[in-house]
Amino acid sequence: MSKPSDQPSLRWDDNAIVTLDQRALPHERRLLRLDTVDDVITAITTLAVRGAPSIGLAGALGVALSAYAHCLPGGTGGGQAAVRADARRLAAARPTAVNLAWAVERAVGRLADGPDAVLAEATAMIDEDRTVNRQMVAHAVRAVRDRCPQRPLRLLTHCNTGRLATAAVGTALGTILALADAGEVTEVLVDETRPLLQGARLTAWELAEAGVPHRVCIDSAAAAAMRQGLVDCVLVGADRITARGDVANKIGTYGLAIAAAHHGIPFIVVAPESSWDRSLADGRDIVIEERAADEVTSYGGVRTTPRGTRAYNPAFDVTPVSLITAIVSEHGVHHASEVTA
Repeated sequence: MSKPSDQPSLRWDDNAIVTLDQRALPHERRLLRLDTVDDVITAITTLAVRGAPSIGLAGALGVALSAYAHCLPGGTGGGQAAVRADARRLAAARPTAVNLAWAVERAVGRLADGPDAVLAEATAMIDEDRTVNRQMVAHAVRAVRDRCPQRPLRLLTHCNTGRLATAAVGTALGTILALADAGEVTEVLVDETRPLLQGARLTAWELAEAGVPHRVCIDSAAAAAMRQGLVDCVLVGADRITARGDVANKIGTYGLAIAAAHHGIPFIVVAPESSWDRSLADGRDIVIEERAADEVTSYGGVRTTPRGTRAYNPAFDVTPVSLITAIVSEHGVHHASEVTA
């Protein structure tokens, strides 16, 4: 019987993409069926599908949807030009995560061979992501063991980096689950991840599903937890990594890295090669998505601030490589000195 982390987060089914609607978790396990490119874009922008690898895969499958709509007899017409236009819209749905543009471009690269070839490329990416994640997790487990006490560990993670954010297995959370499977985890502190609570809703759900002891931690308590000796290692994912190793990840990651550095706690980033963008020299070049004010000024549909209050709501921040202990990909462990050399 397969573990929950091995279950695919999205799949192709009869000319549609089927995935879990992450907006409904943890209270409802609701499947979402995406039949058009507009459906895919809406799912990505509303975070029904989220996580850098996962939105890349959804984008690639979205190109396949477009190819079947525009490049077959009896379709809506428009041909390759219409597909390329849809691809540009898909790639722009979320600007910070490089995986989306990378996967869309790769799928478009097969367009001249027809819709079946585009779909084959997209589904191959799903299989590759599962394999890549297993390789990456194996490297990351060794990286944690090399840098942490030889006893069951107290780990802290931010946002969601499990199977919900990837094809399967996960990145940073996949590493935590592998360590837990080996009996090497005492407890996981799960940052709630304001304002959309990806940690409280999604990571806690995946850990509960796997039977791993955990507690949800309000974001502003993470530094205090480190000071109290409740954290041996911080593990996070990445949405974009620059040539020198600066990392864009969910807002709040930078503050965690500062706190971990102050307390001498390893801070390890786990992300696939597809999250690297070596065309960017450093983190100042990363476009940071800013999301709607009502995500901050309201909670659960109830306004929590005075009317007219404005909000600062960046979806991501950038952690400089100087604060990162190691970056782990499917190719192994990259130390800060090696990345910046």
